[in-house]
Amino acid sequence: MRVRRHRPGLRSALVSSRAIACLLLLAAPVAHYAQPKPTTTQSAGEQPTTSVISTQPTPGVAQPVASPVGATFGSNAPGAGGGAAATFGDEQLIVNSDLITLNVTLTDMYGRFVTGLTKEAFTVLDDKEQQDITFFSDEDAPVSLGVIFDVSGSMGKEKISRARDALKHFIETSHDGDEYFLIGFNHRSQVLMEKTRDADALLSKLTFVQTKGQTALYDACYLGMEKVTRGVHPKRALLVISDGQDNSSRYSFGELRRVLKETDVLIYAIGITDRGGHDTFDVAGQSILDELAGVSGGRAFFPDTAAEMNEIFERIAIELRHQYSIGYKPKNFVNNGKWHKLKVKVAPPRGLPRLFVRTKDGYYATTQPR
Repeated sequence: MRVRRHRPGLRSALVSSRAIACLLLLAAPVAHYAQPKPTTTQSAGEQPTTSVISTQPTPGVAQPVASPVGATFGSNAPGAGGGAAATFGDEQLIVNSDLITLNVTLTDMYGRFVTGLTKEAFTVLDDKEQQDITFFSDEDAPVSLGVIFDVSGSMGKEKISRARDALKHFIETSHDGDEYFLIGFNHRSQVLMEKTRDADALLSKLTFVQTKGQTALYDACYLGMEKVTRGVHPKRALLVISDGQDNSSRYSFGELRRVLKETDVLIYAIGITDRGGHDTFDVAGQSILDELAGVSGGRAFFPDTAAEMNEIFERIAIELRHQYSIGYKPKNFVNNGKWHKLKVKVAPPRGLPRLFVRTKDGYYATTQPR
């Protein structure tokens, strides 16, 4: 625990404040991190209702059957060993926590999202050791989203136009409470719009962009992660729209990959490339986006047509609204920076076929305050 004092010369007040703060912090983890899982009303002996969400682009997207009452992490909640900040009087106490949080996507064999399961259906293995789930929710929660938009010379006007139209479909399908950051990049990355809920303003920003220069994809992703981790929502994601070819970043692919493993930020990447071609430019770009998305627990897509792109953007928006949030505190946690491999298993209810789980594959055991 580290105490940061903002006013000098208050020794007696500081001692008293520390004592009060310690008492409050003993109770805080119970209320903040180990909140009871959201439940739905059901009669004795009745099985919980599950819902299979189709991702076909039909009007009126189905909502989860479960309507959990909201337990969510605070805005400073950790992903893999983060910290939470609390203010007491004139002092700010920054508390390290070993809470691990996971965003889990559950689908059936047809790729449809499955919601409504209880935490008893899930098993979390940390380095092959089963963990006790202390937080669980399948609430339709808003997200802090960074839109990472490639405006380099490798992206033509036609690609920009198609991507902008598809982004409109994403926004129309997403949660009303989502907040957006817009980051454009060519030879350097820059914030084109700070956090906003004004979707029209965000789309307008992309109307007259000029494509030129080289591609600092890794720098833009890094900047995006910094922005969304300061967002108001505990759930965070990046929507990367690019051809995947980096040739101008200060950060390397390995450095970005490492940072992604240390955060709880999901990456969904859309490769705006000519999939009909077989040149190394396209193959390399797709490989990069596949790897970055996979490390985070997200996905990469490479649409061939404008209609397919629109459908993919809608699918990503639906997925973000139908994920499970799972949290646990590892047994015998040691803050040594060691890599821990994760595996999440699910036991489908009677009558459901095999289900498929997607989440991040591990974390580094650190408790760095945020």
